[in-house]
Amino acid sequence: MKYVIVIPDGAADDPCPALGGLTPLQAARLPNMDRIARTGICGLTNNVPPTLTPASDVATLSLFGYDPLEVYTGRAPLEAAALGVTLGPNDWAIRCNTVHIADGCMRDFTAGHITSEEARQLIDALRDSLPRAPLGNLAKRLELVSGVSYRNLLVYRGDEKPVLGEDLKSQPPHDIPDQPIAKYLPSGAGANLFQIIMDWSRGIFADHSVNQARRAAGKPDATQVWLWGQGRAPKITKFVERYGKRGAITSSVDLVRGVGALLGWDRLEAPGITDYLDNDYTAQGQLAIAHLDKYDLVCVHVEAPDEASHEGLADEKVKALERIDADIVGPLVDALPQYGDWRILVSPDHRTPLTTRAHSYGAVPFAVAGTGIAASGIPHYDEVHAAKGRAFDPGWELMDWLLTN
Repeated sequence: MKYVIVIPDGAADDPCPALGGLTPLQAARLPNMDRIARTGICGLTNNVPPTLTPASDVATLSLFGYDPLEVYTGRAPLEAAALGVTLGPNDWAIRCNTVHIADGCMRDFTAGHITSEEARQLIDALRDSLPRAPLGNLAKRLELVSGVSYRNLLVYRGDEKPVLGEDLKSQPPHDIPDQPIAKYLPSGAGANLFQIIMDWSRGIFADHSVNQARRAAGKPDATQVWLWGQGRAPKITKFVERYGKRGAITSSVDLVRGVGALLGWDRLEAPGITDYLDNDYTAQGQLAIAHLDKYDLVCVHVEAPDEASHEGLADEKVKALERIDADIVGPLVDALPQYGDWRILVSPDHRTPLTTRAHSYGAVPFAVAGTGIAASGIPHYDEVHAAKGRAFDPGWELMDWLLTN
């Protein structure tokens, strides 16, 4: 049996006034996803427990068949795995966004989708300056690691006397668009360390040549770093040990790559695959097809719908969904039968409503078709039609069902 998972990140949504009261899934032309719903089953799955924050870290673990209440320790440790950063038992990984804050409000959590090279230069400058920051000996325990675009990492190498505590709370910047940051500053054990670094970065970034060039070009500058998503190394059973399947994943997002790495999946890469609306959907679909013969399971994660929601771009979200359908889902459904028995699952990880531009709780629609899956007759893949089908809550039971029934 060959398995494919396609994740249109954040695709699930609410009725949107800009789309005539339809959700993006309803407004988009999705003949291939509709075909999966019609010839297989369509339903709802809830990937985020109410005690955890709705985001891709928790939701992808659930979607891949793992109970996040048992294995989730924080977002940043997952990204550390993608970047090849090893965490010791007393170490913490912390997400380090370059953000644009103006008038005390979170105006752009991507700093205008700053390039990886621009962000690297800023992170390098911050790293070089830390010995001068009012951190005392703690500066020696800090490591900054550049990632993709605005997504970077801070590592705290701890000892038997922890500075960071389990009660440390921080806020995802993408969930507070245009909100006053004073309401969302870190709290708990270690909050002072976070605040010192965030405050210090403002002075380092202010007149940096990268920001001067961005301002001159009319682009948002990176005014500071924002620290959040902290956690220690998780303990996760490899996917092949849990399910007996060898997997691979294509994604441009370190968080999702990190989950794949911790599961023991190989990473598939090709030029043009990005974490934004300019993603090369055709290249990503063909990359997955080219590796179907080498793996039991191939996962395709596309970030574009989520990014469109965060920016409140309804038309762009619809376009992204239509490209995923035409250039990824369709070709995969056509290619899979040549390998014999096969199944394909299409499901977002979480909801990202255009109206709030932030992740939210709630069930998301899924569709499964292939060998041994009886047709439900549900004609369309969207939130309304999925509500008439089967429900998986908790969401991690869907993977068990997919692989064992």
